[in-house]
Amino acid sequence: MGNPCNHNTPLPMIPWHPGYFTTHSRKEILSRLLQLDSLFKAKSMMKKPILILSFSFIFFSAFSQQVADTAFTFNINKQMYPKGAGPVITLDEAHFNFHTLDGRYYTFGKLLESDGYVLRAGREPFSAATLSKTRILVIANALPDNGPWRLPTRPAFTEKEAEAVQTWVKAGGRLFLIADHMPFPAAAAPVASAFGFNLINGFAMRKDNQPEYFTHRSGNLMSNPITMGRDKSERIDSIRVFTGQGFIAPKEAAPITLLGPEYDVLLPAVAWEFGDSTAVISGRQLVNGAMMSYGKGRIVVMGEAAMFSAQLAGAQRQKMGMNSPDARQNPQFLLNIIHWLDGKL
Repeated sequence: MGNPCNHNTPLPMIPWHPGYFTTHSRKEILSRLLQLDSLFKAKSMMKKPILILSFSFIFFSAFSQQVADTAFTFNINKQMYPKGAGPVITLDEAHFNFHTLDGRYYTFGKLLESDGYVLRAGREPFSAATLSKTRILVIANALPDNGPWRLPTRPAFTEKEAEAVQTWVKAGGRLFLIADHMPFPAAAAPVASAFGFNLINGFAMRKDNQPEYFTHRSGNLMSNPITMGRDKSERIDSIRVFTGQGFIAPKEAAPITLLGPEYDVLLPAVAWEFGDSTAVISGRQLVNGAMMSYGKGRIVVMGEAAMFSAQLAGAQRQKMGMNSPDARQNPQFLLNIIHWLDGKL
């Protein structure tokens, strides 16, 4: 397998494929990149030497079998509601979702239930009637079908569903949209684009292939109500991410986590298949987390899903997600996101 990030030769031209940039024109996207550039300069992010990324299929094989770590628990310092007394959170399971309440997001649901929320699986297409039953809608890694992960990626949602979600949020609904690496960004495009988010259908990877941390110290974790929490005990200083995507948020959105020049976004035709001909763009000026008020509602978009799970991966049952020893603040980060969507922050 060739090196997907060979910096000794010019990078290939990026084809303008609807599976790569899921909405808006080149002009609009370039304009937003320039706006984000001022934010990066303000954060004084230091440039780092360009390193060659060498990805091994061994990594993918080790994490291809993922099961929920049902033994994982997290001690909530200040429970938001008495058990079962909070509003309804619906996790979408009507769109071939890779993460479900009885699967990879088992611990996601249990953590929020322990905070007093009522969790339910949404197994019907989005409509005014189905959305009226919930306070917070969570969409995690929706897909159009169970087919292979290759281009072109078809949308997971109809335009009618996307319009229903947009109308619902504008009237006061709360949306937590999670779309991981390719093919999930393009699959989520109808809903994301309804709110002005341009999801890039690729893999955001560090050039040095090191674990992904987002911290205030490094300048890639922003200060906002979600990362500050209700008090010092809920403040988020570091979160751990496990390979996702990068995207361009609309100017009305506030970034939560930033990528940067230390990232490449690889754009393969088939998921996890990288070679010398794989198109690559820089992670500079891209984000992988953002928050936004929309009408009377609120939206959070995150470009990685495993960080909100607790899984045992591969034959060695390696911990990945909130149960990882170096992701101790990920559970509180999830709680803070839900609290902000719920209007408590």
